[in-house]
Amino acid sequence: MNAAEEPVPSPTEAIPFFTPVNFILLSVFVVFLYVQLRPKAPVTLPQGPPPVVFRTFIPSTLIEFNGEGENPCYLAVRGRVFDVTPGKSFYGPGGPYENFAGRDASRGLAFQSFDRDMLTEDLKAPLDELKDLNEDQLENLQNWEERFLEKYLVVGKLVAEGDPEAPKT
Repeated sequence: MNAAEEPVPSPTEAIPFFTPVNFILLSVFVVFLYVQLRPKAPVTLPQGPPPVVFRTFIPSTLIEFNGEGENPCYLAVRGRVFDVTPGKSFYGPGGPYENFAGRDASRGLAFQSFDRDMLTEDLKAPLDELKDLNEDQLENLQNWEERFLEKYLVVGKLVAEGDPEAPKT
């Protein structure tokens, strides 16, 4: 046997198990196993908006829901109160339709007018029955109402102050 040659182990000799390569492979396997089996943080869903309760409004209670500050933005069309808060940039403060926030917007929508003179200023007066509207104005109003029904949640109804269904203050 030549001194430069290393002895070759015979097939019956044991090869050591704890070689550096085996130790590295075992370590990688243990880390992989830990990553797969470690306890996971429970999945939490984001908290949704608070539930909305259908309620009856009178003009003086609806006016509070004009979208200012943290208040939601509601408006009424033919006695239905819609939560237009998702469209607060249009119906809330500074929006093009801000005059309708917290109000009965029926007459203004029928006339396609967003002026303040389309709103009932006396909140204790009877609700506008819209009897003087012509066919085109009624069609405008119906189209707006259908659009609101498609996009926004109905959160209540608007009744006149003194109505038997009016909330007691």
